[in-house]
Amino acid sequence: MALSGTLTSLQEESCCPVCFDYFKDPVTTGCGHNFCCDCLSSCWEGLPEDGTFPCPVCRFGLPRTNVYRNLQLGSLAQAAQQLEVRRSRRKRLSEHSVCELHQQALTQFCQNDLELLCTRCSFAPKHLKHHVSSIEEAALQQRRQLERSVEPLRSDLEQMERLIELQSTKTLELRKAAAARREEIEAEYEQLRQFLQEEHHATLLRMGEEEAEILGELKQHLASFFNYTSGLKGLLKEVEAKSAFPDLALLRALKGIEEERQQLRRPEPSAVELSGYELRIPAQLSGLERLVQHFQIDMLFDPSTAHPQLILSSDRKIAHFEAIPRRVCHTPRRFYLCPAVLGQQCFDSGRHYWEVEVGTKPKWALGACQGSLPRNWRNKPDRRRGFWALGRCEDNGYLIFGAQKAQIVPKARPSKIGIFLDYELGEISFYNADDRSVLYTFHDCFTKTVWPYFFLGQDSKPLRLSSESERET
Repeated sequence: MALSGTLTSLQEESCCPVCFDYFKDPVTTGCGHNFCCDCLSSCWEGLPEDGTFPCPVCRFGLPRTNVYRNLQLGSLAQAAQQLEVRRSRRKRLSEHSVCELHQQALTQFCQNDLELLCTRCSFAPKHLKHHVSSIEEAALQQRRQLERSVEPLRSDLEQMERLIELQSTKTLELRKAAAARREEIEAEYEQLRQFLQEEHHATLLRMGEEEAEILGELKQHLASFFNYTSGLKGLLKEVEAKSAFPDLALLRALKGIEEERQQLRRPEPSAVELSGYELRIPAQLSGLERLVQHFQIDMLFDPSTAHPQLILSSDRKIAHFEAIPRRVCHTPRRFYLCPAVLGQQCFDSGRHYWEVEVGTKPKWALGACQGSLPRNWRNKPDRRRGFWALGRCEDNGYLIFGAQKAQIVPKARPSKIGIFLDYELGEISFYNADDRSVLYTFHDCFTKTVWPYFFLGQDSKPLRLSSESERET
């Protein structure tokens, strides 16, 4: 066994590290490595003559002259070759991958391109400036790098698994939320359907009862018309007959004719008609209720803009007019000739809703304006661009003010006005907050800051701003 191991070691040491065959005309480099003369020449083929030549094993640079023939190693290789019994060149080559280009074993590894190279490939121009090392050294280095990358990869894997779990949880939550919302929508539509069905039945029932009552009244009126017509016919015959009497008899009959005429009562035409029936949407199903829930703001009056005769409460929620003006600081945005005030909040985006209690005030105007209006404005709202308002005047009823002026007729007198501003859409809508009906909608394009506007008139009845907390209570 020891002899076999010695022979094997001798044969391995007698082989060229380039061709893996026994040395032929061996040479030794200055760094102490041995090669076949032809193998070393093929490795250095194409390199400049005036430069250094790297050792195919250790890559140490040395001049071409620092190579000498090793005759003893050649004799030793011949002896080892004669002792070989079972080992062959084919078996040695089968233990290594072979370069397809040069038919040499792949003994080097390029760290830059991550490629296996033979000795001749390692001296190619594309790899001269690369980090090339032996397979054993490269494998050790790459194995260490792979081992160092295990923990980061495991950490990334765990993180992604947590993210997947979190995403799966969010997906499940979304599905549950969507299912709950779907049930909520179905319930709302079912509630609306039931309400419409009940409202439909109740409305038709009320209409039927009112129709029967009106038909009875019309029948009575028609009977009175027939009775009056019959009386007229009798009186007509009597007049025609007595008009032919002699003078004395005619005059005696006039009193009786006049008495009969006075007994006839001319019936008045019937003015009965069906009441105006319309769909009454409950508050929880109306669009205004949703506006109030999502967009209502806590509006306040701006004291720096209030007319000197307007008195504001300490919470800036109530304003009323007094005959005696108060002493106020001069500000460029204050109204001096018009009893008005602006809101504290201003808007240049978004959607906003606020409510104002007008009660039974005889004169008022509410809305919005772009920027501050002139402080010497007249004592009433006027037509102008950048101004949108709805108001009440004692003489003209309810009017809209803006680029044009027009009159509207609400179905019922409102005691509370809701104002909804959609800046991006360019709309300002006015609602009767009592019956949830739309009074009027302005359509325009907002390019500047919009301020809420309040005109109080010269009566002492106040304007009061509603708040979200009041609605909740």
